[in-house]
Amino acid sequence: MTKAHSLIHPTALVDPQAELDSSVSVGPYSVIGPHVRIGEGTQVGAICVIEVHTTICQDNRFFQFNSLVAIPKDKKYAGEPTELVIGHRNTIREFCTFNIGTASDQGVTRLGDDNWIMAYVHLAHDCQVGNQTIFANNTQLAGHVVVEDWVILGGFTVVHQFCRIGKHSFTAMNALLFADLPPFVMAQGQPAKARSMNFEGLKRRGFSPERIHAVKLMHKYLYRDELTLHAAQEHILALKLTHPEAVADVDDMLGFLAHNNAQRGIVR
Repeated sequence: MTKAHSLIHPTALVDPQAELDSSVSVGPYSVIGPHVRIGEGTQVGAICVIEVHTTICQDNRFFQFNSLVAIPKDKKYAGEPTELVIGHRNTIREFCTFNIGTASDQGVTRLGDDNWIMAYVHLAHDCQVGNQTIFANNTQLAGHVVVEDWVILGGFTVVHQFCRIGKHSFTAMNALLFADLPPFVMAQGQPAKARSMNFEGLKRRGFSPERIHAVKLMHKYLYRDELTLHAAQEHILALKLTHPEAVADVDDMLGFLAHNNAQRGIVR
């Protein structure tokens, strides 16, 4: 897209090879590199840098002072054409830093749809973030972290590399995650420990009382009954018979636990 684009500020530097929809706006002094594609309705604020291989879909809003798609902070990176992919309708507040992927993983760092990313958030190489998440100020994700849908991470949450964070989970401010955080769990502390389940969040998302009761039982089996992880999984599986309305929630929990790295473990 050339500088003739009416929504590009005259001080912005947009490479002629970049592909910007005609409805994309770019603020003063921003820099858009040659391998960047930006979709319809996206707004790029002032003094943003978007470089290397990047695909940004529709209706995203990037506030000022963001640095997207810098090369990975990984000494093994040797210039491979890895990328960052950002979905639809995301809000990215000030001073965020996102890195592209590495050849040792999927080669892509990914942010899904309808996420609310507050100031100073860092997504390291190969992170995979789902949909409808909220990352509060100064959330920091190390490399290869997987965050599922509807997760809320409190301010200054720090996540160790290769950790996984399950659907509808929640961390308090200053949480430090060294282990996988299962779906629905609320965690707090350094290192983080499970405190409860995210019942208020589930109510706001329309979970029925029956489904919430099943989540309470999953919490009981995992954290209160002093069961082994294997025994807890067997009890959770039985909820499919007693709580048929929560089958999808049970599957989410069992699927997450089945892929847990034994060396990493789960937040307990």
